Amino acid sequence: MTKIEEIKRATETLSDEECSLIVEWLLEREWRKWDEQIKKDQAQGKLKFLFEEVREEKKNYKVTGVQK
Repeated sequence: MTKIEEIKRATETLSDEECSLIVEWLLEREWRKWDEQIKKDQAQGKLKFLFEEVREEKKNYKVTGVQK
């Protein structure tokens, strides 16, 4: 039996509240990984194009809330 199968079988015995806590923990774990990846990508300059796009749109007044 694989670890995933064991986990699936174990979750069948959990209450709804316990399942919700597991889901919350997994989501938080994924968001942390996402945040780490964003920081890594930014440090490597991979997100530079996004900042350049925003600057260009701001220059052309396409960004909402931007004043002249």
